[in-house]
Amino acid sequence: MNDAFLLLRLAFATGVVLAPGWLVARALGQRGVAATLAWALALLFGAMSVTFLVGGSLTLVLVLQLGAGAVAFPFARGASRARIPRWKEVGAAGAVFGLLLWHVAGERGGDGLFHLGRVQKLLSFDDLSLDAVNEFPDGGLHPGYAFPLWHGFLALVAKVAWAEPAEVVEHLPTVLAPLAVLVAYEAGYALFRAVVPAAAAVAAGVALIAMAPGHGGAYTVLSLPATASRQLLVPAVLALAFGFLRRPSWRLAASTAAAALAVAVVHPTYAIFLLVPFAGFVAVRWGWRREDGRTGAVALAALAVTPAAFFVWLLPVVGDTASVGPDAAERARGLEQYAGQLVVSSDSSFRLSAEMFARAGPAAVAALLLLPLAGLAARRRWSAYVVGGALAVFAITLVPPLFAQFADVVSLSQARRLAGFMPLTFSFAGGMGVLAALIGPFAAPVALAGGIACQLLYPGDFNYVLTEGGPAWVTWFSVAGAVAALAYGFRDRLPREQAAALASTLFLLPVFVHGFTEWSPSPAFRPSPLTPGLVEALNEQVPAGAIVYSDPETSYGVAAYAPVYVCNGPPAHVADTDENRPYERRDEAARFFETGDLSIPRACGARWLVVDGERSELTLDLPVVYRDGRFTLYRLPAASG
Repeated sequence: MNDAFLLLRLAFATGVVLAPGWLVARALGQRGVAATLAWALALLFGAMSVTFLVGGSLTLVLVLQLGAGAVAFPFARGASRARIPRWKEVGAAGAVFGLLLWHVAGERGGDGLFHLGRVQKLLSFDDLSLDAVNEFPDGGLHPGYAFPLWHGFLALVAKVAWAEPAEVVEHLPTVLAPLAVLVAYEAGYALFRAVVPAAAAVAAGVALIAMAPGHGGAYTVLSLPATASRQLLVPAVLALAFGFLRRPSWRLAASTAAAALAVAVVHPTYAIFLLVPFAGFVAVRWGWRREDGRTGAVALAALAVTPAAFFVWLLPVVGDTASVGPDAAERARGLEQYAGQLVVSSDSSFRLSAEMFARAGPAAVAALLLLPLAGLAARRRWSAYVVGGALAVFAITLVPPLFAQFADVVSLSQARRLAGFMPLTFSFAGGMGVLAALIGPFAAPVALAGGIACQLLYPGDFNYVLTEGGPAWVTWFSVAGAVAALAYGFRDRLPREQAAALASTLFLLPVFVHGFTEWSPSPAFRPSPLTPGLVEALNEQVPAGAIVYSDPETSYGVAAYAPVYVCNGPPAHVADTDENRPYERRDEAARFFETGDLSIPRACGARWLVVDGERSELTLDLPVVYRDGRFTLYRLPAASG
C-alpha cells in the first residue's frame, strides 16, 4: 500500500513539474512528449537561473515554473495538432513496463550517490547558487554537471511528492519509463511515418537497453542525468528535428532548439554527439536525393545554436579539467584505464575497439548486420539517417587520428560514448522492413532463428571493463555495407509491414525471454554502507550545510544522504579539476587516518568527523554525537586561539 501511494505521489509530482512545458508546447501548436519535455526543461532552466542569481530557494523555482505555465494557459486551449496514431497503446505498454521496473529497483550506488547529494542540497538550502550544490565547500563546478538542471527536476518532484530524494532517485524510473517509450515512438514515427517500424524501433531500444543486460538494464537508472538525457531527451530532439524536416515552421525549430539546450545542460557532450549522425544524415540525404538541404541546415542550426551558447559559459569550467586537452601523463592514465575498449598505436593515435559496437547483445548485432539493407530504401529519410549517421560515427571512432583528436576535445571517457549514438534501433526497424520485402514469408522463421542464435552466441558484454565485447567482424561488415550503400544508391523497395512486424517480434523474442528470466534487482544495487542510525544522526544532529570529514568512501555516502559538504571523495567519482584536486584530497585523508592530525579536517573547515570502524582503528578524544557498531560521529570544536 505504501508503494502504491508513493507511486501515485511521484506520478502526480512529475505531472505538475512537466505541466508548464505541456502548456507552452500546446500554445505553440505542438503535442506529444518530445515538445513537453523540451519546454518543461527549458522553463526550468530559466527558473533555476533566476533563482541562482537572486539566491532563492527551490520554492521560488517551483513558483516561477508554475507561473510560466499560467502565462501560457490562455494560449494553449486552442492547440489542435493531432497526435500520432497508436500513441495510447504504446503509452500503455510503456506504463506496464514501468510498473515492472518497480520490482527491480534498488539503492543507487556509483555515480548515483553523487547525483543524490546534489538533489539533497537543492531541497534543503534556502540560498541556492551554482556552488551551493558542490560536494566540497572549497571545490569547483563539475564540467559535466555545472548547471544542475536534471537535479533540479528531481528535487522539484521530491518537493511536490513530499518524498525523500532517495525514494525519487530509486523509483522515479517507473514514472519515466512510459515517457521514454513514448518519446522513442514519436522519434521513430517522425522518421518512418509508419506505425510498424516506429514500434519495432521502440522494441529494439528496450531490448538493447533493458532486456539484454538483464535486471532491467539502464532503465532502472532513468532518474540519473546520463541515462535520462540519452533515453528521454535525445529522442525528443530527434522527434522534433525530424518533424521539422517534414513540416518546417518556426515553432518546431524553436522546440528543437529548446530540446537541444536541455540536452546540453543536462549532459553537455551528448549535445555534441547528437550533431554527428544528424550531420551525416543531412549530407547523405542531399547527396542521394538533393532533398532536405535547406531544412536540414536549419535543423542543424537549431541543434547547435543553443548548446553553443551554453558551451561559451561552460568553457572556463571545462578548461580546468585534466581530461580535456590532457597532458602526457593524463593521456597515459586514460589509455590505461580504458585499454580494453581501445586499439592503441601510439599515445597520439588510437581508436575505439570494433567490439564496442556490438557489445549490447543480439539487437545490436542484428542492427549492424541489417544496416547495409538501408541502401535498398535510398528514397526514404530513415535510410539516409541510418547510412549517413553510421558512417559519421564510424569515421570518428574507428579512424585513429580523428578519434584521438575528438577524445582530446571531449575527454576520452566521454568520446567512447559516441558509439552509443549509432542509429541501431532505426537500422533494425528499417532493415527488418527491407528484409521482409525481399524474402516475404520467409522473414519470420529466419528472424526467429537469428534471434535465438544471436542470443546464444552474442548475449552481450555489459561489464564496465570490456572483457569480450561483441563480434568485431559484425562491425567491419557494417562499415563495408554502409560504404557500399552510400556508393551504390540502390533503388527503393517498399517493405511488407505485416511480415516486417512479425520478423521484428520473432527476432527480439529470445532477447525479451532472457530479460525476464533475469528480472531481479541488479547485484550492482548494493545497500548503502551507511547505517540507518548514522543517516538519521547526520540529518538531525548536523546542521544543513555543515562540513563533515571522513574517508573518501564514507564521505561519498555522507554527501549523498545528508545536505552537508565533505572534504574528499573517491577520485573515480570526483571531477578532476584544479579546485577539486581529488587525488590530493584522498592523500590528505590517508594522512589524517594514519596520524589523527586534526589540523587536516580543520583546514577544510570541518566541524564534524565520521570514523568508519571497518576502515580505520582511529579513536579521538572528541565529543561523541553518535556511535553504533561501525560508525562514530564526532563533533570537532574549532582550534583554540
